[in-house]
Amino acid sequence: MSLLDANPPAQGAGAPSPFHVLTVVSAVLLALAVGWAMVDARLVAGVPVWLKPLKFALSFVVLFWTMALVEARLSPGWREGWTLRVTGWAMAAAFLSEMAYMIHQAARAEASHFNLSTPFHEAMYLLMGAGAVTLIAGVAVMGVVVRRDAAAAMGPGLREGVWLGFMASFVLTFIVAGYLSGTGGPFVGVHPEGAPVLPLMGWSGVTGDLRPAHFAALHAMQALPLLGLWLDRRGAASAVRFVRIGAAAHAALTLGLFVQALMGVPLIPLG
Repeated sequence: MSLLDANPPAQGAGAPSPFHVLTVVSAVLLALAVGWAMVDARLVAGVPVWLKPLKFALSFVVLFWTMALVEARLSPGWREGWTLRVTGWAMAAAFLSEMAYMIHQAARAEASHFNLSTPFHEAMYLLMGAGAVTLIAGVAVMGVVVRRDAAAAMGPGLREGVWLGFMASFVLTFIVAGYLSGTGGPFVGVHPEGAPVLPLMGWSGVTGDLRPAHFAALHAMQALPLLGLWLDRRGAASAVRFVRIGAAAHAALTLGLFVQALMGVPLIPLG
């Protein structure tokens, strides 16, 4: 039986979606990270130790909630089949191991990303990279499933938005995050400690920063489905064409932000 078989044995009646479960777990970890941040004022490289787990937990809430919303519109054969079940298990393993390591490192007031200080930290950083590939590959699988599921409860704009948005996130994240993972840090150039950063996001205001492009790449999977849904609700006859134009524009924006960072230019100069 192929993993892309739309009609494998179904899950038990009332069994919760793995993506709903992962959304709840992410929300719990987010609440814990916020709580820890309120009582632990330690810093790593000038940044609160719990900020990294907090930001990643929030990102996972958005990721898994998006996946759950899309899954709910699939036909029963695909929604309950092996493809998404195995995808959910793989993404859960990657998510839980990545969050466990970040929480462990935060508790020790040590960096989790770009930390190659010992063989252990080097191995864990490589494992985190493998986990990130697993997570973004899961997004691509969902995009393929949506394209193949002719009975999915989606209008033409939403279907095209999910398919193109999920695949754009996969491809663009591979480009940007793949480069980012080998640079030793998010900055292109020197960002002195204490230099101005963009409020909330923390992106550099004085030198190139790869994180804006990474952010844009990741969130194509929300932006394009929302565009498609809006076009469907307006009854746009050319919804698919407009979504494709939106996908091209989003890809151009992401790559533009990537090139800007590589040139050492901050997203918004602040100093």
